[in-house]
Amino acid sequence: MAKAYTADDIQVLEGLDAVRKRPGMYIGTTSQRGLQHLLWEILDNAVDEAANGHADSITVTLHPDSSVTVEDNGRGIPTDLHPELKISGVEVVFTQLHAGGKFDSGAYAYAGGLHGVGASVVNALSTRLEVEVYKDGQVYYQSYGSGQDEKGNVHAGRPDAALSIVGETDKRGTKITFWPDPTVFDTVEMSHSVVRRRLRELAFLTKGLNITLIDERQEQDGHPRREDFHYHAGITDFVLSLNKDKTVLNEAPIVMEGTRDDVIIEIAMQYTTDYTESIFSYVNNIPTPEGGTHETGFKTALTKALNDYARRVGILKDKDANLAGEDFREGLCAVINIKMKDAQFEGQTKTKLGNTEIRTAVDALVSEKLNEYTSDLNNAAVCGRIIEKAQSAAHAREAARKAKKMERTKSKLETAPLVGKLAACTGKKPELNELFIVEGDSAGGSAKQGRDRRFQGILPLRGKPLNVEKKRVDQVLQNEEFRSLITALGAGFDDTFNIKNLKYNKIILLADADQDGGHIQTILITFFYRYFRELILDGHLYIGKPPLYRIQKGQKVEYCYTDRDLEKAKKRLGKGAKINRYKGLGEMNPEQLWETTMNPETRALVRVRIEDLADIEEMVTTLMGENVEPRRQYISEHADFNRKDEFEVQLNE
Repeated sequence: MAKAYTADDIQVLEGLDAVRKRPGMYIGTTSQRGLQHLLWEILDNAVDEAANGHADSITVTLHPDSSVTVEDNGRGIPTDLHPELKISGVEVVFTQLHAGGKFDSGAYAYAGGLHGVGASVVNALSTRLEVEVYKDGQVYYQSYGSGQDEKGNVHAGRPDAALSIVGETDKRGTKITFWPDPTVFDTVEMSHSVVRRRLRELAFLTKGLNITLIDERQEQDGHPRREDFHYHAGITDFVLSLNKDKTVLNEAPIVMEGTRDDVIIEIAMQYTTDYTESIFSYVNNIPTPEGGTHETGFKTALTKALNDYARRVGILKDKDANLAGEDFREGLCAVINIKMKDAQFEGQTKTKLGNTEIRTAVDALVSEKLNEYTSDLNNAAVCGRIIEKAQSAAHAREAARKAKKMERTKSKLETAPLVGKLAACTGKKPELNELFIVEGDSAGGSAKQGRDRRFQGILPLRGKPLNVEKKRVDQVLQNEEFRSLITALGAGFDDTFNIKNLKYNKIILLADADQDGGHIQTILITFFYRYFRELILDGHLYIGKPPLYRIQKGQKVEYCYTDRDLEKAKKRLGKGAKINRYKGLGEMNPEQLWETTMNPETRALVRVRIEDLADIEEMVTTLMGENVEPRRQYISEHADFNRKDEFEVQLNE
């Protein structure tokens, strides 16, 4: 007889217990990204103090015991008693999920984090947390998580004692140290490079703020590794940094700042000789890689202001059509930084600004500031170069239009290049289908034979594809390899692109595990980044990881993806094991390729993610751009040819 289902079976999770029970609901994932999210929550609160004019210094320290400390010189978390809860403001912030100083506009005019929600979640997912508040000449202290119940379970998130005064000080601000819970997260080791990248970005976005990163896990000249980030010119310095290895048309970025309807708007832009646009936008320090109304307002005003200028000075005649917005954005690098109340986000990953009033506000500011800039005779030479580049882009656009027309003509594009090349899958459900882009005809042949044709398509490549970073769009579309790829995806290109028409849910790059294979993957990722960025943002692009070794002893066979894997396998199998080193995909027969690299149950995939658009932009420019010296310098500084090959994989995703 089935057990009765009554109200007694309904579990009520109170306070922070709900966070520990379902951490993914609050931080998205318990992987490395979720771990970093804990730091971002605490860091955002400190940056919000600076953004609202109450702090100018933040220090982040990564400790050897996996704990992290964030200290600012802001106002300090309130220490007085909450009128309703009768506990200190500090305890409210760290123990109450829906409490904080950012739900109304009194304490914070502009905020990225949610004080209270973020801090309490960090406390809940840490084995221990300590907070010191420096306020009114006193040092206030409280710790959480040290107590245990009768069963020995740690009281994660629960205060050990009430907030108390432990000393005197002439400092002000807040210092928080937390120890992430290893039973919650896959790893509790913060990534230095990820933390560094975010701190640098926040320093650019908050003019005058000094952020220090101290990593006690690494030594530099006998001391813990330390780096300071301080940019007096804010996003102007950001743009200069992004373009440092590019040829620019205007040495000094064009800067537009002002307030419209309580929205603080900062924009810095600089033109380069590149063929693609690079726009990076932020709202309350939150990146918006999917754009939104602030980007729309900027683009609309930019197009109108520059067309008006071109007509005013006679570059465009009455009979001439206006230049298109994309013409004026070729080679443009711009950073848009918005501070506003009640930001509303939408889109696939909630990183697209949806507030309709922001479009009007940004449009008005950019129109005014650009008209002032173009009316200044001192800027005539720069304006002339910008219009000249836009006209050149318009000619290339017309050539690209013709190439796109050919791309859409099945008789010329689909049947000719793809016959005998693309092995399409038979499945009619795109959400289940996978496309393997495979290096070389030999590996392509093995992949075609080894695949599951019901849901896996194979597109072999002949040699190295074109480096799109150095070519205009019309030249890209003249390349047979990329025309074939565009057609195979089935979602169109540029203005005809529609992700809903994508024929494959997973696009998997499969190349040899050597330098040539790595170069091919880099070229392909650059192509997707420049022309199919939405596919990456939506999580459709992957890298397949073929094994480096096959080790066998008797009937026992193992495949190893790194030298470290091989050492572990040798210990498991013992002496007498036979080791085969794969030099390329073509050395594997169809059965081996399926088993190691294509079978969803056993393969290793790495999803290509864009964590930081600006950082990716700099990396693409360095590694794939025209300027050789920055590339040589980067390789000299970062390449370690003696390092064992390691990578993070996602299995069965």
